[in-house]
Amino acid sequence: MRIQKSIVVALLALGGQWLSGCTYVVSNAATSFGEGLTGAILNQDDPELVRAGMPSYILLLDSFLQGEEDNPAILSSAATMYASYGSVFANEPAQARRLTRRARDYAEQAMCKTYSGSCNWRDLPYEAFTDSLAGVGSRQADTLYTYGFAQLAYIRAHADDWNALAELPQAEAVMNRYVSISGSSAESSAFNFLGILKTVRPPALGGKQDEAIVDFETAFNRSQGKDLSPKVEMLKGVARMLYDREMNDRLCREILDADPYADGFTLTNVLAIEEATTLCAETDDYF
Repeated sequence: MRIQKSIVVALLALGGQWLSGCTYVVSNAATSFGEGLTGAILNQDDPELVRAGMPSYILLLDSFLQGEEDNPAILSSAATMYASYGSVFANEPAQARRLTRRARDYAEQAMCKTYSGSCNWRDLPYEAFTDSLAGVGSRQADTLYTYGFAQLAYIRAHADDWNALAELPQAEAVMNRYVSISGSSAESSAFNFLGILKTVRPPALGGKQDEAIVDFETAFNRSQGKDLSPKVEMLKGVARMLYDREMNDRLCREILDADPYADGFTLTNVLAIEEATTLCAETDDYF
């Protein structure tokens, strides 16, 4: 199962500066360049143009890491780009698995450089993991956000692997901790990702679709109704999983009738409508 196309905005907009690590290598001008490029990507209405351009910046970030392997800003930026491309634009599942694996590795390294208690998180039992997670504070919030989204990208790309699905409780704990330490400044997409984590599995296998509805609605409302991706995730992860035709039809109408153009969300919304168009056309066959 590939990660929902419409959540790419969250991965591209980690703090609004995925290329900010360039400041360590080039100059302060790179910060403005990175922010401007991020804005251009998020307001782009042609996903194929983004697909064609992203590999160049992935390779650029890899080149920055040569000699800067301990730089958490560049590691986080690389994790973001690998997770974004692997989740949304990978040509086939094997490529998605490779790219999201590297995204998770980079995110783990960035987290380790920022908070030493995280360096062995992957090997800890759940209780010890949550004890360690409690030590993460607001200064590490952005890095934790990157870590959580890279982990989600990895889980969704490896959804047929029970070892990957076993990471769901830890991933949910990470996102909850991020929301807790960020307070009112938490990204709206964090709630979208919490909903996704709760709907990766169907109800019979531990999915928490009823709880996810609250998360998806919170994400949509916190975006001031600009981000359509929570509605697409609710359509796929709740309405379809619960065989709720009424919810399905309502969400189809709301998504397909929406204007995709919204500052900072245009790419997200174009992808959301594209995804919903396919899903909604299959409604009669599905139900």
